[in-house]
Order: sequence, then structure tokens, then C-alpha cells
Amino acid sequence: MMLQAQSYPEPQPLAAHGPGKDAGTMMLQTPVQAPAPAQAHAPAQAAQPQAPQPPAPPHPQQAYAGAGGYVSPIPVRPTHLGHALLSEWTKIRSVRSTIWTLGVMLLLCVGIGLLAALAAGSDRELDPVLGLGFVGVLLGSLCVITLGVLSISSEYGTGMVRTTLTACPSRARMLTAKAIVFFTLALVITTVATGLVALLDSAMLNGPAPTADQWLRATVGAGLYVALLGLLALSVGTLLRHSAGAISTMMGVVLLPMLLALFLQGESLKDVQQALIEYSVPSALATLYDIPFLSTGPTGWTPVWILAGVTAVTLGGAYAAVLQRDV
Repeated sequence: MMLQAQSYPEPQPLAAHGPGKDAGTMMLQTPVQAPAPAQAHAPAQAAQPQAPQPPAPPHPQQAYAGAGGYVSPIPVRPTHLGHALLSEWTKIRSVRSTIWTLGVMLLLCVGIGLLAALAAGSDRELDPVLGLGFVGVLLGSLCVITLGVLSISSEYGTGMVRTTLTACPSRARMLTAKAIVFFTLALVITTVATGLVALLDSAMLNGPAPTADQWLRATVGAGLYVALLGLLALSVGTLLRHSAGAISTMMGVVLLPMLLALFLQGESLKDVQQALIEYSVPSALATLYDIPFLSTGPTGWTPVWILAGVTAVTLGGAYAAVLQRDV
């Protein structure tokens, strides 16, 4: 606002003010008016009250709480098991070990099953028809066991488990997510492989038509048994936290009973030899295909329930170890 110039009264002649007073004296006695404040000459519209303007939102980097803490612009949501499942699925599908192990498993199951069907041909009658898929599934299960160990032990070996537990502090939730994701993946892939082999065998081989129970045990039952073996391997890997040691332990669980049974000779060890053969992993898989090694062992779906019980106990020990031990 610019200040307006204030005019002052001009000095009056001497006669107008009486005798004895000159013009200079009259000018000194004339009161001087002070300039009005600038607000008095401001435009009328400036004095009108304006509507309050909303405050501008603070910059994310400058948003502070009352106590002085930083307030993140990212919305904070409570985490749950679904987030852990998504994280574990992202990890297991993005590593090369998953592609290699499951790829080799599919090649062994389908390739050996197809070669066995071609070698047998349709000239002779086979009973059961689906029994030729046993060898491929047994060899493919070793790949699933390896993947089960690596899915947890590799994180301990590389130190990635620290990042995992930082993002998911609940260790029980982390292990649950790993178990669910791995078990589901192994079950689906193995069941697809066994189902394809069963279709090829039934189409290429000559023999009595398999019953519904035989179909289920040779496809879903075999897939469930191999997936449980992989989950058992994951539990052993959690307990040992060492890839080579856990894989060696699982190979011993699968193959050692049959090897020991070959060297246990004599009447005094006959019962031990028979038990080792009946409850070994190869004999259990063969039972699902109706070709058991011994007729005195478990039958039907019993091998699956036995392995499920052993896996549940071992997985419980893995939970206890994860909750008690440090990273």
C-alpha cells in the first residue's frame, strides 16, 4: 500500500491573526496532523474476511507424528498366513532347483513307465496292469526328497532365513507356509505324472482292467506317498539345517532298510529281516501298485497312513526346533 501525501495548511497573512504575531509564529502554532495509518486507505475488499484454506498435505518424507516419529505413507496392514504362503510360493517357483528336481522327476516317472510298457508289449497278459509304473515313481521320489530338503536347508546355508524371519517374525507361520506350499506342489506334480503313466499302461498293455481302488492307489495314493516323503525330508532339513546331511539321512531312510535286509541272514535274524523288508519305502510303494515284496506286510492304503504318522511326528519335532533354537 502506498502512503498518500498529506497536505499542510498554508501560512495566513499577519492581518488575519491580529497584531503582534508574524507569519512564522503562526506557522509554528498551527497543529500538524499525523499521517493516517496505511490500513485506513486500504481497499474495502481487503478488509473482508476470507474463507480459511485447507492446509496442504505434508510431504511423505516430512510427515511426523506428535511424538516426533516418522509416519510412513505406505498403509500398514496386519499380516496373516496368506502373505506367508504367497512369499513361499514366490521363492519355490523362482529358484532353479525346483525346475531341475521336478523336471527330472517327471522324466523318470513318465520315461521309465513308457519304456517299461514298450518293453513288455501287448503280447502277454499282465496282472496288475498298472504295476509297471512302480520303478519310475521310486526313482522319481528321490528327486522330491532332494527338493524337500533344499526348500528349507538352502535358506540356512545362505543366510536367507534371517531375511525370511525379519519379514515374517512368526516362525511357526513360516514353517507352516513352507510345508503347505511344498506339499501341495509335490502332490500335484507327482499325481499328474503317475496318472499319465497309468493311462499309458492301461492303453498299451494287455491284462484285466484295474478297479477304481487300484486306479486311486496307483495315482493319488502314489502321489500322496511321494509328497509325504518330501514333507518328511523338509522336516529333517529343518532339524539338521544342513543340505548334505539331511539328503544323506533321507537316502538312508529310503534305501538302507532294504540293503540291511540283504545282509541279515540266519534264522535268528529272520524276523528282523522280514520287518525291514515289509516296512521299507520301496516295499510300501510296491504295495500301492499291488506288487508287494512280501505277502505278510501292510496292504491297501496302510503304507500311506504309516508314513503320514511318521511325518507328523518328525514335523512336530521340526516346529519345536524352530521355536527353540536361534537362527
